[in-house]
Amino acid sequence: MDLSQMVEVQQSLTFLGSIGGLALALLGAGLAAVLSGIGSAKGTGIAGEAGTGLLSEDPSKFGKVLILQVIPGTQGLYGLVVWFFAIFRMGLLSGTLPVLTIAQGMQYLFACLPMALGGLFSAIAQGRVAAGSINILAKKPDDWSKGMILCITVEFYAILSLLASMLMIINISA
Repeated sequence: MDLSQMVEVQQSLTFLGSIGGLALALLGAGLAAVLSGIGSAKGTGIAGEAGTGLLSEDPSKFGKVLILQVIPGTQGLYGLVVWFFAIFRMGLLSGTLPVLTIAQGMQYLFACLPMALGGLFSAIAQGRVAAGSINILAKKPDDWSKGMILCITVEFYAILSLLASMLMIINISA
C-alpha cells in the first residue's frame, strides 16, 4: 500500500468515525419509531377487520369496537416517544449536527431495540387479542370489558419495552 492509499483509508476511517456514530444512533431511533408503527398498523388492522364484520350487523357497537381497535395503536406512540427522546438526548435538536463516536452510536442503536422489537411484536399480538375481544362483544356485549382486560395484559409488555429503552437512553453518556 502506497502513501496515497494510506491517506485515503485514514480519511475514510475519520469520516466513518465522525458520521458513523450518528448514523447508527439514528438507525436505532428510526427503528424504534418505524417498527413500532408497523406493528401498530398491523395490529389495528387486524382488530379493524374483525370490527367491520360486527359493525355490518350492529352499527350501535361502534364506540366499543373503536376502543378495542385503538388499543394496539399505542405501541406506535411509544416508538415515537423513544425516537423523540433519543434524538433529543443525541443533541440533534440543538441546531448543530452532533458528533457521536461509533460506541455511542451503538449504545443508542441497542437502547432503541427493545422498543423497536417489543413494539412490533406486542402490537400485532394485541391486535389479535383485540379481534378476539370484538368476538366477545358480538356474542356477549355485557362482557366486552373482559376483552379489554386481556388487551391490557399484552400492553404491559409494550410498556416494559418502552421502559427498557428509556432507561438505557437516559444512561448513555454524552
